[in-house]
Amino acid sequence: MNHLIEKIKKEWFSNIRGDILSGMVVALALIPEAIAFSIIAGVDPMIGLYASFTMAVVISFTGGRPGMISAATGAMALLMGPLVRDYGLEYLFAATILTGIIQIIFGVLKIAKLMKFIPRAVMIGFVNALAILIFMAQVPHLINVTNITYLFVIITLLIVYILPRFLKVIPAPLIAIIILTVVAIFGNVNVATVGDLGKITQSLPSFFIPNVPFSFETLAIIFPYALALSIVGLLESLLTASIVDDATDTDSNKNREARGQGIANIVTGFFGGMAGCAMIGQSVINVKSGGRGRLSTFVAGVFLMFLIMVLGSLVVQIPMPVLVGIMIMVCIGTFDWSSFKYLVTAPKGDAIVMLVTVIIVVATDNLSIGVIAGVILSAVLFAAKISHVKMHKQETSQGYNYAVEGQLFFASVDSFVQAFDTTIKNKQISIDFTNSHVWDDSAVGAIDKIALKLKENQNTVTITGLDSASKKIVDKLAVFPKQNAKLSDH
Repeated sequence: MNHLIEKIKKEWFSNIRGDILSGMVVALALIPEAIAFSIIAGVDPMIGLYASFTMAVVISFTGGRPGMISAATGAMALLMGPLVRDYGLEYLFAATILTGIIQIIFGVLKIAKLMKFIPRAVMIGFVNALAILIFMAQVPHLINVTNITYLFVIITLLIVYILPRFLKVIPAPLIAIIILTVVAIFGNVNVATVGDLGKITQSLPSFFIPNVPFSFETLAIIFPYALALSIVGLLESLLTASIVDDATDTDSNKNREARGQGIANIVTGFFGGMAGCAMIGQSVINVKSGGRGRLSTFVAGVFLMFLIMVLGSLVVQIPMPVLVGIMIMVCIGTFDWSSFKYLVTAPKGDAIVMLVTVIIVVATDNLSIGVIAGVILSAVLFAAKISHVKMHKQETSQGYNYAVEGQLFFASVDSFVQAFDTTIKNKQISIDFTNSHVWDDSAVGAIDKIALKLKENQNTVTITGLDSASKKIVDKLAVFPKQNAKLSDH
C-alpha cells in the first residue's frame, strides 16, 4: 500500500508547478494541430478537439509513460479520410472504439517486445522524419503572408530560446503566446489566427453509442481501418515513448502504454472523437517546458477543454505565427543533429537504413510505412552481412575434411553447397560444424543434399561439431542419418 502511494506521489505530484505550466503550453499548441488534423480526416474541427481532450485525460491515468501527450494525430487522420468519405462519421466512431479494443489485445499480448526489433538507425530516421514533417506542416503558414507574420515568428523564437536563460519559472512558449496574443489583439495586427483554421463550438462532448448496424457487414467495413489505426497508433506511441524515455532519462511500461492507448481510444469513440495516439511534437513541448509527470498530460487535456468552453473567444485570436514559431522550436529540438556525423561514422548499411526511413516517411507522410520499410531493409542487410559462409577444405590420406565457418541458413546455403565436389568416389568425407550454426530447414536441406549426393558415389560422410541446438534441428529434419551417414556429437 505504501509502495502504491509513493508511486502515485512520484508520478502525479512530484513536479506540480512544472507539470501544470507545461500542460497549459501543450493545450495551447494542441488546438491548431487538432483542427488541422480534423480537416485532413474530413471531419468537423470539434471532433479532433474532443479526441485530444479525452485522449489526454484518459491516457494520463492509463498510460505507461508519464509526461507523454496523446491526442488526435496526422498519421491517424490520414488513414481515416477514406472511411469518413465512403461511410460517414458514425462508422469512424465505431472504428475508433474497435481500434481501442485491438490495441488492448496487443497490450495483453505484450506487443512492446517487438520494439527490440527496431534498430537504432530506424529510430534516428523516425525522429528526423518527424522533425521534417512537423516543419513542413508549418510552411503553408509562412507562404504569401505579411511581413508582420515573419516578425512574429522571429520574436517567438527569440523568446523561447533567450528567455529561459533569465526566467525558468514560467515556460517561455507560454510567455510568448500570452505577450504576442495581447499585442495582436490590442495592436490590431494583420496576422492569421487560430480562428481562421476552423470554427470552434463552445460545448462539451457527450456520451453516445455510434449509430451503426451491429452486424458482421459493419465489422467487415471498419475492421481493416481499425487494424491499420491500431498498428500505426501503437507504433508511433511506443517509438515516442522511447524518445521521451531518452529525453527524461527514465523508463516506462510499454505494454501498459499499449493497453492505455486502447482504453483512451475506446473512451474517445464513445464521446464523439477520432482515434488518436502519442504525439512526438507535443510530447517534446511538454518535456522542454518542464513537464515530467502524469499531471502534465491531465492538465493539457483539461485546460484544452477550459480554453474552448471558457476562453473560446480569446483562443480564436491567438496568432498562428506564434504557434508556428513554437513548432519550429520543436523541429529544431526533435531533429537529431548528430545524425550528420552518424552518416559518416556509422556502417554504410545503417546510414542507408536511416536515410531510407527518412525519405519514405517524408515522401508518404506515413510513419508506419517508413519504419516498417526501415526494419525490413535492416533485416535484409543483416541477412546479407551474415550470409557469407567460409569453407576450409583439407585433403587427408583417406579423403577430405571440410570445416564450415559462419551461419548456415536460407541466405548462405548456396556458397555452402558450391564448396563441395560431389563427383568424388570412395572417400571418407568429414564435415565439421564447430565454427558454424545450423539455423533453419534450408540449412538442413543443404546438408542433406550434399551428404546424400556424396553417399550415392560410395563415399562415407561424417558430420561433426554440431552444437546442441544445431544437432536438435538436424536430428529432427535431416534424411541422411537415416541413410547411414554418420552424425557425431560436438
